[in-house]
Amino acid sequence: MSKGARRRSSSHVRLILLLLFGLLFAVIGCCCGTYALLGSLLDGKDETGPAAEEPALIVAYSSEKEPMFTALVEGFNAQGLETADGRPLRVVALRLDPEEMVEAVLDGEADFQAITPDSSVWLGQLDAGWSEKLGDEGAAVVGETVRYAVSPVVIATWEGLAREIGWPERAIGWGDLLERARSDPDFKWSHPSTSSSSGLLATLAMFYAGAGKTRGLTVEDVTAQDTLDYVAALEKTVRYYGEGNEPALIEQALQEGRDFLDAFVVQEQMVVYFNTHRRPEQERLVALYPAEGTLWEDHPLALLETADLTPYHRQVFAQFREYILSSEAQQLVLRHGYRPGDHTLSLTGPDSPLTAENGVDPAEPMTSLQVPNAGVIAIVRDVWWYTKRHTNVYLVVDTSGSMRGEKMTQTQAALRAFLDQIQGDMERVGLIEFDTGVRTTVYLDELGDNRAILEAAVDALYAEGDTALLDGVAEANRQLQRMGDTERINAIVVMTDGRENASYTNLQSLIWDLTENAQVPVVVFSIAYGDDADMELLRAISEPTGGQVREGDLETIQDLYKILSTYF
Repeated sequence: MSKGARRRSSSHVRLILLLLFGLLFAVIGCCCGTYALLGSLLDGKDETGPAAEEPALIVAYSSEKEPMFTALVEGFNAQGLETADGRPLRVVALRLDPEEMVEAVLDGEADFQAITPDSSVWLGQLDAGWSEKLGDEGAAVVGETVRYAVSPVVIATWEGLAREIGWPERAIGWGDLLERARSDPDFKWSHPSTSSSSGLLATLAMFYAGAGKTRGLTVEDVTAQDTLDYVAALEKTVRYYGEGNEPALIEQALQEGRDFLDAFVVQEQMVVYFNTHRRPEQERLVALYPAEGTLWEDHPLALLETADLTPYHRQVFAQFREYILSSEAQQLVLRHGYRPGDHTLSLTGPDSPLTAENGVDPAEPMTSLQVPNAGVIAIVRDVWWYTKRHTNVYLVVDTSGSMRGEKMTQTQAALRAFLDQIQGDMERVGLIEFDTGVRTTVYLDELGDNRAILEAAVDALYAEGDTALLDGVAEANRQLQRMGDTERINAIVVMTDGRENASYTNLQSLIWDLTENAQVPVVVFSIAYGDDADMELLRAISEPTGGQVREGDLETIQDLYKILSTYF
């Protein structure tokens, strides 16, 4: 089935579920506020506006700006504009990860005519891929482009901690983060992997800081040993990486407060969102604008010059472009915490949320960095795999009898996807199976040495017996503790479709071994596969370690493994 067909099929399934269960998912989605996680866990995609069969310009947008962008679409559609022959000029908003936007266009399976990712970095990658696909160096698929909202990439941290390290009396930079992490072993910070815009831009900022420049970053700069040493030292203090799901990150911060990470990389408007949604007793987040310089996410809207683009699409795009640049729309952009594309609008007016009370400073950043060319960006992404903090990851897989058949087939596909997504050969990965007993099928080793062995072991998985889940996690933790490797991120990714019924290990003793008794920190990520999985047990195992629990089914399990791979 094509990606386009899968997106349409998923939309139909969601519609049926909404009808059958009386908008149950909508109710659940509201429980976590505007940035509910339900949509991203189902498929990471959504459509708003008219049905796809009606005349419309379909615009794929990145999820972090959902409230703002869907409000813009609603405002445009509410005007009731029509073509000369009476067809409505309408826009449909389709939520999609930027990487999936690029893949869909290059695969010829895009069922959208325009895109608005979080950064123009994706437009450069799309055109580069298009040129390579056609074998024409000058070929481009990105057409007319407009920028209607911008947001600097900042380091979000708790106000008390920010004051401890010198804010606001002086500008805080990456060097301060490095010093704090080195002096405080309990300091936890993270930034997304370079597969996300915020992660990539933060990494570029680190390379700029290492090179001592603010413009004109070159290949020679990013491969210089002094630069690599600086970035590697900083990356070695990262607690873990992530997929760049900023709404999910902020929701977790709202739920956990200071028990969450001490600092993390996000767009500025996410700090505004946190402070306008936090409980009164919660500490504020503040945005630190790195002293060495800041890069911006510029949220472009771009028309795609593909073969199925029609004059109707061009007409809607022109009208929508005009609308989102209007004073009314730009004020809406500002109200959502973004800086409008219209630089004549005041950022300090009475209706602006860009205030000290909301943890941000519209006078910052004092230094803006120049986005380097696509060649330098590609090298930074490659080099990052060698400078980043590396990992020891045990995959702990349920092979009990309930996994027989299609579930096991899907699990094997998901595990292959996980391994494929980990690009660096320096990551250590091992495989442990559990059913009635526990078996270490592939011992931990660098992927450069055991990738083929892991792939063969995945192909050979079969299902039988009971479910010794706790024993499987305990064995993985024992092996990681025995290694005692504090230089790497130590993690366990566990997946089960059922309930514990065969372990000798006690839950409380396992939690003790994972936390209080641990010589090295181990983070546990769990995937609950199907309706029978014991969510309460998985949360009890994962959350005390700083990990997460994700719900999966036959449709989403492979995507969940891809998401989790970005944490390492």
